[in-house]
Amino acid sequence: MGGAESQDDWRRLAGRSLWASAVKSLPIAAGVVFGVGRFAMGDGRPTGVVVAVCAAAAMLVVAAVLAYDVARLRTTRWRLTPERLELRSGITVRQHRSIPLDRVRSVNLRADPVSRVFGLTVVKVGTGEHAAEGTELALDPLARHEAESLRRTLLRQDERPAPGDGPLVELRWSWIRYAPLSVWSITGAAVVLGALYKALGWFGAKRFAAEAATGLWGWVTARPLVAVPLILAANLAVGVLGATLLFAESWGRYRLEREPGRLRLHRGLLTTRSLTLEERRLRGVEISEPLLLRLGGGARVKTIATGLGKADEHETDDAAALTPPLPRALAWDLATKIADTGRPEAGATGPGTGAAGMGAGALVPHPVAARRKRIVRALVTVAVLAACAGLGSWLLPWEWSRTAVWAIPAVALPFGIWAAVESAGNLGHALGRRHLVTRQGAVVRSTIALDRRGVSGWTITESYFQRRNGLLTVSAATAAGKGHYDVVDVDRGDGLELAARAVPGLLEPFLVREKK
Repeated sequence: MGGAESQDDWRRLAGRSLWASAVKSLPIAAGVVFGVGRFAMGDGRPTGVVVAVCAAAAMLVVAAVLAYDVARLRTTRWRLTPERLELRSGITVRQHRSIPLDRVRSVNLRADPVSRVFGLTVVKVGTGEHAAEGTELALDPLARHEAESLRRTLLRQDERPAPGDGPLVELRWSWIRYAPLSVWSITGAAVVLGALYKALGWFGAKRFAAEAATGLWGWVTARPLVAVPLILAANLAVGVLGATLLFAESWGRYRLEREPGRLRLHRGLLTTRSLTLEERRLRGVEISEPLLLRLGGGARVKTIATGLGKADEHETDDAAALTPPLPRALAWDLATKIADTGRPEAGATGPGTGAAGMGAGALVPHPVAARRKRIVRALVTVAVLAACAGLGSWLLPWEWSRTAVWAIPAVALPFGIWAAVESAGNLGHALGRRHLVTRQGAVVRSTIALDRRGVSGWTITESYFQRRNGLLTVSAATAAGKGHYDVVDVDRGDGLELAARAVPGLLEPFLVREKK
């Protein structure tokens, strides 16, 4: 690919895509065969006729998929010039898209198990804009060696290794103990049942699924004291197993390494994924600690960067995720290396300097009024739920439901108080040499170190209740990540001073300082 920049010939996608498409069409063909065979056998036709009809249906499905793929391959061309990466595609509506090479921010390689067998890889090239339509260019697929060569060319990987380049972290299978500490352990069984119900509908067995669901509901209502615990236990067992398998598939062979001027992430046991990010496009790093993971001593590291596309529909992980769930201490250490918050700063604002600025004990706490505001909001919410429960107990026809409805405010009261206190206790901010650090969240605690050079503007908001308590929310606007990051419920004076010092001169024209 080194000579690709000097040639202008349009190239085809990998022709082996036809073989991969034929294999991927087999599950669709199997579903069609099942439905056709069930219908044909119901009419009492001879077995030979049924087999012939099913075989014809399978061949038609495979042929249709191959015909579409042939048309797609014949109408798709791409080329790499010294200035741009171009793609022409479209069967009925032709498109000509291009990305300037100096706008390339990330290159994502992905290969599912079937594509790996045939040596194919999907290449997605991202630009610096948010993940809107038109900011990503996909070559689906290229030969594996061609995709890797294109990645190196687009990212100009001709620099010599610098000190510090090399592996940052690799998977340790002991981390799989964190896999069940996720929402999948609770909702996994429901997701599986929903997918199974949909699959039965595709195969023409929706009536069977409806009868099974009706029978299960009848059993639950007849013996709730036995059925409910058993269902909850089965749900938890299936969820834990599913979360563990999902972790193994998504993060198997995980490795995060630093190449000259960029970060590269490898992961995937069956479907391989490779993401390369230029370090100069990084705008910060986030430590995410969902409640269950936090209680288990784990955390995850996410990047705040320009040019990241959206995760695919079949992906369960955030496109910005740099690590699987891993020990909290290792997450902090890795985040410090990536964000480079560890170097001392002359004149930094106290404990917010460097890696210490991301530590729990180094952040500046927020006023007591922030906790009071949250507790009041929780109590008001519980009062509204109690009123609704009282109305429901009067209107509901079943005796057991009149009592059960009061469980909602009874559970909401302790949870609401806990969430209010926990959320207020997690609030904090700091100002380091390079980064603005902010933390918030009760169910999901998030600590963000945002590069001050990437802040393009400020939004200052005050709700009615914030004004009464002398609080405000400071939002830093940036071109990376989700577009803005908030310092929530900070003291009015401290928040304005924080914004003014984080990016000197940006907010100053709008401030009116009191004369002493």
